[in-house]
Amino acid sequence: MGFLDALLGRKHAPMIGLDISSSSVKLVELSQTATGDYVLERFAIEPFEKGWIADGQIEKFDEVAAAVKRVVSKSGTKTKQVVMAMPQSAVITKKIMLPSGLREEEMELQVETEANQYIPFSLDEVSLDFCVIGPSPTSAGDVEVLIAASRRDRVQDRQALAEAAGLKPAVLDIESHASRLAMSRVITALPNEGRDALVALFEIGADTTSLKVLRDDEMLYDRDQAFGGSQLTQLISRQYGFSFEEAEAKKLSGDLPEDYATAILAPFVDSLSQEIGRALQYFFTSSPHHKVHYVMLAGGTATLPGLKERVTDLTGFASSVVNPFDQMQFGPSVRESRVRREAPSYLTACGLAMRRFLQ
Repeated sequence: MGFLDALLGRKHAPMIGLDISSSSVKLVELSQTATGDYVLERFAIEPFEKGWIADGQIEKFDEVAAAVKRVVSKSGTKTKQVVMAMPQSAVITKKIMLPSGLREEEMELQVETEANQYIPFSLDEVSLDFCVIGPSPTSAGDVEVLIAASRRDRVQDRQALAEAAGLKPAVLDIESHASRLAMSRVITALPNEGRDALVALFEIGADTTSLKVLRDDEMLYDRDQAFGGSQLTQLISRQYGFSFEEAEAKKLSGDLPEDYATAILAPFVDSLSQEIGRALQYFFTSSPHHKVHYVMLAGGTATLPGLKERVTDLTGFASSVVNPFDQMQFGPSVRESRVRREAPSYLTACGLAMRRFLQ
């Protein structure tokens, strides 16, 4: 820890979380006070053009790298250490049981042997990692170990993006783990610290919406559906003759013709709410549960006017928009009005930046 951090009462040096999705790169820089409070130092977003990233695969490396560079300089950060994530689809994870008391190198050998059985390509092409979750709930004397494996070229692509922007990759996480980590803070702020509450989290991305049902630290359900915010952009583009990029920019700035709210927005909010209702029904039919306590919406599309009210009407469950920066202190370069408007987009980036403080 540097002299300045000690002087300012910071517990750790700051850390950047960098979330690279199909539509944009989002940056969050967090630090922590000596008393353990999070401080949001900076946040920034830079859009991608359609097709730069498809199915989690970087198709236009130079263009994405240039956008990452822009988001770093736009944020004004001087921090170099960064936590990034792989998309869930690019990572194979598996829980295994191993005898407790193994030395690190013995555990590594066991993990490799296990990994060989379920990874569909040669271990030479794979980046493999594991962590001990804790004592096994079912067999005494064993520990539960989570193995994560991804193709080495996919991992190297992510690292190379950071390095091209002058950053040093410290940790490579999995996107869904990062959003769950940020959510754990949001959930503990609920009545009774969110204990035993069933929380349905909808992360509305550009092309995909994922529903995760969480209870305490457990994920009960995880399912993706092919609908998202880019469908609204396409409707705007078709209705008014804008290019996709123009439509996206006007959607974000609100610079749209007068009939937009009734002709485009209201029908879209309605069909998105119905998709959310359907996704909940799938969960109820495939589980013993028939209700959730909270519906939470994340992603840039979550802040659409009228969406949370429509979801509440249609599903009968209280619906709210996630703010991962709630109860955080703000650094001098953070504008509160922007936080309120954009916070739901930064759930994963926030979870990534939090990793530093949980080591």
